[in-house]
Amino acid sequence: MTETKNLVIIPTYNEKENIEAIIKAVLSQPTAFDVLIVDDGSPDGTATIVKKLQETFPGKLHLIERNGKLGLGTAYITGFQWALKNGYEYICEMDADFSHDPNDLNRLYEACVKEGAQLAIGSRYKSGVNVVNWPIGRVLMSYFASVYVRLITGMNIMDTTAGFKCYHRKVLETIKLDKIKLKGYGFQIEMKFSTWKYGFKIVEVPIIFTERKQGASKMSGGIFSEAFWGVIKMKISSFFKKYEV
Repeated sequence: MTETKNLVIIPTYNEKENIEAIIKAVLSQPTAFDVLIVDDGSPDGTATIVKKLQETFPGKLHLIERNGKLGLGTAYITGFQWALKNGYEYICEMDADFSHDPNDLNRLYEACVKEGAQLAIGSRYKSGVNVVNWPIGRVLMSYFASVYVRLITGMNIMDTTAGFKCYHRKVLETIKLDKIKLKGYGFQIEMKFSTWKYGFKIVEVPIIFTERKQGASKMSGGIFSEAFWGVIKMKISSFFKKYEV
């Protein structure tokens, strides 16, 4: 029986404080994962640290360097395309800053392998509000963003903006990745919406999200503005698309 190839994609921009620790944490999990770092030209030398670590983890740690800050959505699409080309079956995405617990990767993977999920979502809101060290204003904005997305789209997903996920490759092969329009956190919504519209099985796995301890947050008002209007445009355009697997 051929062992499945599993990949964790981590996009980075100025993550030198976290990058070595997060890579080692992912590669030490009981589930065998490879790691792909997609670095957007970090001025702080994040990519240099990754290159050094590649000597320690040959064949397990991969790096794509891009010129400039091109956005979260395009980083993941670049990573997804690389993963499909290189034969990975389960493809996870997570942040570099330990807001997503690497130990939860195993739970997302098992939701796919044992429960038959084709998309497993690490959900902050599946069992209450499980967010640590966020100001109440940001918690409310994030929570009600998901309420808004559910209202507009009809998706029964509690955490629609979650960025901690595990896909089966079939999902990424089916979704037309080059047609995904939203770039920031709206990208996470659009990917879930497309997965849902194609009829893939989605499972939410409750996690505890902890705000970063090192480095600076990449959150901005523009990201939420894009997502707010983008969800309406996405829903309208879906009326004119065929979702056939």
